[in-house]
Amino acid sequence: MAEYTLYCFAQSGNAYKPALFLELAGAAWEPRFVDFFNGEGRTPAFLEKNEMGEVPVLEHGPVRLTQSGVILDYLVEKLGRFGWADDAERREILRWILFDNHKFTSYIATYRFLLNFMPKPPAPEVLDFLKGRVRAACKVLAAHLENRDFVVGAAPTIADLSLAGYVFFEAEYGIEWARDFPSIHAWAERIKALPGWKHPYDLMPGHPLPGRA
Repeated sequence: MAEYTLYCFAQSGNAYKPALFLELAGAAWEPRFVDFFNGEGRTPAFLEKNEMGEVPVLEHGPVRLTQSGVILDYLVEKLGRFGWADDAERREILRWILFDNHKFTSYIATYRFLLNFMPKPPAPEVLDFLKGRVRAACKVLAAHLENRDFVVGAAPTIADLSLAGYVFFEAEYGIEWARDFPSIHAWAERIKALPGWKHPYDLMPGHPLPGRA
């Protein structure tokens, strides 16, 4: 029986962050598919689990957690992987998780959603604005990774797992990491080389969407 249950779906990069942690750590976990695109997140049963109507949701015994950054922090505590060497490093990890949630994931996820999952294309100026914000956030991360293997310290941490949430969907938002941001490409390749790594579409249920195979 699985020790951890993660409510998720394959297209969610935010759910991918804890899913990847659990998989890389060899944890006993199971995905519970959330039919987001058919409205499950708005049902009373799901809102009882997370009033925000979002994935991921992690259940571990009596503990139920939402928001990927909180879940990643909890998994460090429980599984002893991808953590920090000292308090200073923990604060630096938190700094990059906050940057990810506010600038990196937020803009990439919104831009990708509008490009791939909206029934009606948005106005071109909206896409142009978001594309500019995506590239600005990418430039920050790319510069940081120029002379380092991982985001904080010499080994992967939850800062890397958080920032990697949407990186492997790159074909869906028109970035070629190797061409456009080589240092991010090299970093992503190092993450892919970690034992147990899987692409989000192979790790979580729900791909491809019905009618989009």
